[in-house]
Amino acid sequence: MRKVLLISFLTVICASMASAQTDWIRTGTGLGVDKLRIAVPEFKAATTEARNAQLQKVFDETLRNDLGNAGIFEMVSPSFFPLGEVGAPADVKLDAWGNPPPNAGMIAFGNLGVTGENIAVQGWLYDVKNPQNPQVLGKQYQEKASEDNARLIAHKFADEIILRLGGGVPGIAESKIFFVSSRGGQKEVWQMDYDGAGQSQLTKAGGISLGPKVSPDGSRIAFANLGGGGWNIAMYSRDLGRLVKFPSYGGTTISPAWSADGAKLAFSSSRTGDPEIYIVNSDGSALKRLTSYHGPDVSPVWNPKTGAQIAFVSGRTGLPQIYVMDADGANLQRVTNEGYAVSPAWSPNGQFLLFAWIRHYGPGAPGAQDIYIMDVASHQWVQLTHDGGRNDFPSWAPDGRHIVFQSNRTGRDEIWSMLADGSQQKQLTTNGANTQPNWSAK
Repeated sequence: MRKVLLISFLTVICASMASAQTDWIRTGTGLGVDKLRIAVPEFKAATTEARNAQLQKVFDETLRNDLGNAGIFEMVSPSFFPLGEVGAPADVKLDAWGNPPPNAGMIAFGNLGVTGENIAVQGWLYDVKNPQNPQVLGKQYQEKASEDNARLIAHKFADEIILRLGGGVPGIAESKIFFVSSRGGQKEVWQMDYDGAGQSQLTKAGGISLGPKVSPDGSRIAFANLGGGGWNIAMYSRDLGRLVKFPSYGGTTISPAWSADGAKLAFSSSRTGDPEIYIVNSDGSALKRLTSYHGPDVSPVWNPKTGAQIAFVSGRTGLPQIYVMDADGANLQRVTNEGYAVSPAWSPNGQFLLFAWIRHYGPGAPGAQDIYIMDVASHQWVQLTHDGGRNDFPSWAPDGRHIVFQSNRTGRDEIWSMLADGSQQKQLTTNGANTQPNWSAK
């Protein structure tokens, strides 16, 4: 490929800007590398079935959105496309696509057909600047004919393209976001596709459910639930489609978090009177206390890269601040030093922490609660949201390029997503109050 997209998995470039007296961080979405121009013409109809047109429309829209949302491409406008359908390699005229006005570097094309109960898709990715060997990818898919499966196939093809052209980092189009919604009358755990489609309720635990965290293998969701016995950790099996047993430890037990290998859970419990951080095996056994300080310790999150550190929130000095410690409770470090800092989230590569921060806290103090990103080693940070209101509960996508969070900037708590440099902020939910999102690891 003549044009190689050099986007690393959250590589850091830190610099001191004396005039602004602040530090800035560039993630893998903002390294100054030119984005690769990619053209995605409509897929060609392969059959004349009545359902073909609608499923093709769903597929085309999903594929274009997935690639546009990836943060690594410049999408060629359809108004620049050459005339004629492109459904197979013989239809591609490389000069027409590789020169102005489209001036594309890549073209993703193919055909889609409904036959009987099935939908079949053939897709190709061509490097139009390499006429000697243009094919980068060729794939075939077949599923039962439905709009959901048309979306699924588009997600799969998009993820294949992103993997090839995005520095070897898998795409997120097939990932899920779990969150809390009150639209059914009670706060329960819901799920949706990464782009906000397919929103559906998972739990019917009753009471109040908060803080869902999906296991690394995607099979279970741990969350805090307020039932008849007070606040306890509840466990939902996605494989079984129901709640499964998990021990009760007494006191107020909240904010569960999985270790990177899914073998352990960390959480906060006031079982001894003061909220402290504990860890247990994934079945709830072998309870171990990690903190022992006056003041609440809550919201633990494991370093997913090493499994050797836990970040958490503590009010031991007054207002809540972010701390980091080893997974056995040793080597405690405070990483924020002012304001009101909560909701830490560790990046997939273990280099960054996201958190919600009111930097100047108190009566009459300026500023809202915004999402910040910090380089853990240097404590250098940058502000990602600037739209006012309360922005909270950030969570990383598995590609390290995307973030999901909650915001009440529109007057009600809803789920939003953005790239890890703070750009492309998009609202994902619109129905009811929706909070505390958590992105699946795959």
